Amino acid sequence: MAKDNIKPKSEHQAKNWSNHVENLYRFQLAGYRDEIEYKQVKQVDTVEYWPETGFVKKLQRRDDTFYYYNKQRECEDKEVHKVKVYVY
Repeated sequence: MAKDNIKPKSEHQAKNWSNHVENLYRFQLAGYRDEIEYKQVKQVDTVEYWPETGFVKKLQRRDDTFYYYNKQRECEDKEVHKVKVYVY
C-alpha cells in the first residue's frame, strides 16, 4: 500500500513527450497528479499497464467511473505542455 500523505516538493511543465509524460497525462486526465496520488486515494497496490507499451491501461476516477486507454500514444504534441511533472 502506498504511504499516506506523500506530497510533491515541486512541479514543472513537461517540454517533450516521453513514456513517463504519457502516463502522467493519463493520470491527470483521470483527475490525479500521478501514480502515487492514485494509489493513495484509491487504496490500491497496483495499476494496470499495457504489457506491450508500458502505458496505463485503466484508471478509476474519483467518482468511480473508469477510463480505459489505448495501447498507443494518446498525448498529442500540442497537449504535452499541459502535463505537470511532480518532483518528490
